[in-house]
Amino acid sequence: MMWYDTDWGWGGWALMTVGMVLFWVVVITAVVLAVRYLASPRGTAANPPGYGPTRAEDVLAERFARGEIDEDQYRRHLALIRENR
Repeated sequence: MMWYDTDWGWGGWALMTVGMVLFWVVVITAVVLAVRYLASPRGTAANPPGYGPTRAEDVLAERFARGEIDEDQYRRHLALIRENR
């Protein structure tokens, strides 16, 4: 005995195929984004990775290069930074 009233026919088959493909696209995209997020270098909004100095010694060297501090101050501050690591 066949129940024709509950059969979706070709339209149902096509709809379920598209739904399954979309499901797997979403799952694979989520996995790729999660791996990229977990494997990427960390940075903050104020100091994103790859932008500007990331260490105190770099900041100090830039200030010395711009002439904001003299050599004695540079050496004193550098010694303090290296002592307190």
